[in-house]
Formats: sequence, structure tokens, C-alpha cells
Amino acid sequence: MKYLISETTKEERTKIVYKALGISMSDASAPSKEAMKYVNEYINGKTELKDVQQKIIDMYKKKGVE
Repeated sequence: MKYLISETTKEERTKIVYKALGISMSDASAPSKEAMKYVNEYINGKTELKDVQQKIIDMYKKKGVE
């Protein structure tokens, strides 16, 4: 599956995100507003998915959650 902004449409990125959130939330709580802000950057074509993942990892590390 393609994930790069240059290889996907906004609609495809939205589907990717909602599928991942559905899987994640089946065993965890909803993402924070801050995490969703980063996710929306990917949907809107501003930040690549790998960079969003790193931002979220860094955010939780900063909060002391591993």
C-alpha cells in the first residue's frame, strides 16, 4: 500500500488514518487532541506519515509515557 503524500489523495489518506484509528481504538483509548493535530497534518498533505509517527512518539516520550 502507498502512504506517501505524493502517492495518495486526501481521500486515500483519510481512509488510511481512519482504518488505523479503528484498529488502535479497539484496544486503547482515543488519541489525544495533540496527536490528532499531527494526524490531520498528514491527511491535509503537510507532513509525511513517518514524520507524524515520530512527532507522536516524541510527544509521549516528553510526557513520560513509553
